[in-house]
Parts: sequence; structure tokens; C-alpha cells
Amino acid sequence: MNKPIGNTFWAIAEGYIPAYGNGPEPQFTSHETACLLNTGEQDAHVEITIYFKDKEPVGPYRVTVSARRTLHLRFNDLTDPEPIPRDTDYASVFISDVPIVVQHTRLDSRQSENALLSTIAYSSSN
Repeated sequence: MNKPIGNTFWAIAEGYIPAYGNGPEPQFTSHETACLLNTGEQDAHVEITIYFKDKEPVGPYRVTVSARRTLHLRFNDLTDPEPIPRDTDYASVFISDVPIVVQHTRLDSRQSENALLSTIAYSSSN
């Protein structure tokens, strides 16, 4: 594919990392994931800001998605500037210097019957 697809601004209004899970780690650790797709010929430099209902936003978290690659980024693994708290509602905004696609996935393994949720994020070309 020669032409990049996607947008440079994305938002996931829903976020929540369960505090625990059942099953072997890391496969069954409860988590939130942003699946980032870069179909373009340039690396995507992405800044992520996390918004909360009762405190100021945190960020930016910075990641790079190599050209013509995907990155499955667990929010659980974000630590700089600070870890995202568990059992806390949040939302996230992604700003990329080149068009990308963002999809949101959650694995909730608090019960042995796992629940998997996946949605496409909201995009804007601001």
C-alpha cells in the first residue's frame, strides 16, 4: 500500500484497567490495549494523553510505530511520565505526526470466563 490510511488525531473515550485477572501471565493479565496501524512509508511518532474524571490529564506518553508496521500497546505498560492507575475510569487521546489507525481492546479476566471487548477509536483530521 503506497498511501497511508487513517488520521492524525484519535480518541478512546472509554478506558479502565481491572486491578487483577485470572490465568497465566502475561497472556491472561487484565489489560487495555491500543492497536496502532501505520501503513505509510514514514515512522509514526505518537503522543498519548490520558484524561481522568477527577484530576488533571497525564502525558504525553510517547511511542513510535515503524513504517508499514503495527504496535499493540498495553496501557498497563505505560509508565513514563507515570503508570496508569488500575480500577480507574480514564480516556485517551492520540496525536500522530502521520496518519495511523487506532483500535481499542480490553481483556477482563477477573472471572475465569474471560471477556474481550474491541472497538474502533474516534478519529478526527483536525
